[in-house]
Amino acid sequence: MLRAFAWLGLTSFGGPVAHIGYFRREFVEQRRWLGEQAYADLVALCQFLPGPASSKLGFSLGILRAGYAGGLAAWVGFTLPSGALLAAFALGAASLLATPVGAGVLHGLKLVAVAIVAQAAWGMARSLCPDVQRAAIGVAAAAVVLVAPTTIGQVGAILLGALAGLAVCRSDVTSLPQPLPLGVSRGVGIVALVLFTALLLACFIPAGDGARSLFAAFYRSGALVFGGGHVVLPLLDEAVVKPGWIDAGTFLAGYGAAQSVPGPLFTFAAYLGAVWPAPLGGLAGASLALVAIFLPGVLLQLAALPFWDAIRSRRGVQAAMRGINAAVVGILGAALYDPVWKSAVLGPADVAIALAGFVLLVRWNVPPLVVVLLCAAAGVVTRLT
Repeated sequence: MLRAFAWLGLTSFGGPVAHIGYFRREFVEQRRWLGEQAYADLVALCQFLPGPASSKLGFSLGILRAGYAGGLAAWVGFTLPSGALLAAFALGAASLLATPVGAGVLHGLKLVAVAIVAQAAWGMARSLCPDVQRAAIGVAAAAVVLVAPTTIGQVGAILLGALAGLAVCRSDVTSLPQPLPLGVSRGVGIVALVLFTALLLACFIPAGDGARSLFAAFYRSGALVFGGGHVVLPLLDEAVVKPGWIDAGTFLAGYGAAQSVPGPLFTFAAYLGAVWPAPLGGLAGASLALVAIFLPGVLLQLAALPFWDAIRSRRGVQAAMRGINAAVVGILGAALYDPVWKSAVLGPADVAIALAGFVLLVRWNVPPLVVVLLCAAAGVVTRLT
């Protein structure tokens, strides 16, 4: 589990939407740990709850396969590479990312994300939008997100999908979904919910300097953000820049670095923790900030998982989930354009590289590792010529 997610943590560029594509390729298509429908249901659950969707999804997949230890290994493997890179950047390794070769490799890996997201959107559309009704839901969801590219737009698209599913997908419900052996008891779920609530309330109690202030700033940010990814940045700005813990220039420099590393964007917290004022900061501050910002999402996921099978086995919920899954495909398709395509494809050569990666994945079934290496090499060539 640790090896599988560490590799994904080292190569998964492109943000949470791209990560969903990487996970689908690895665990649904290649390893076959779960089916397309069960995977889509987990994605929908992770989208609904606060916190980083891709990290919660990886944590759930780890529990599904190897229990609590598997969930912890999945989180560590996926989070540690980017967290370590951003902490190193904060401690003075920025020059290593500024070379032409390094910039070319990073750009090529962003183009891999375009191919991966396109493959995920194509594959999920074929299985989750097989009829006119669900295809229409997907198109409508994409339109909502493109018009309102915010958390409100994404949540609105999912709610639209749920309502449309209840209206037009009831006749498609013919059997109960296969149970997911998640292995989380209801007692653990209740304890996790109580702990999440208690910690959140404690974080609103004024604190002085030190570890408590750092923990509270990042825990609040992780607990109150829906959608994950770039949506957490305004909350982090409010938590660390406005009170004067970190100046705006240092904050923006770290944000720029966070765009160039793989893994979840929430690992930006490692950078901010590393530059936190004394007596914290350094590796201790980076570690505490990283745990604090991910902890609320993990606790909420543990609270929801024991009840997820019972909830999704209801006929009405199944109809709503069919609409939600179609909406998720639309959200994925919209994100393929913005931000994945817009941030990675800067010219005709980039179009050719991304298209070649997509064809290699979809038509020739080339292993993702080979596609990653080829696109990285192509990125270096385009930067040096």
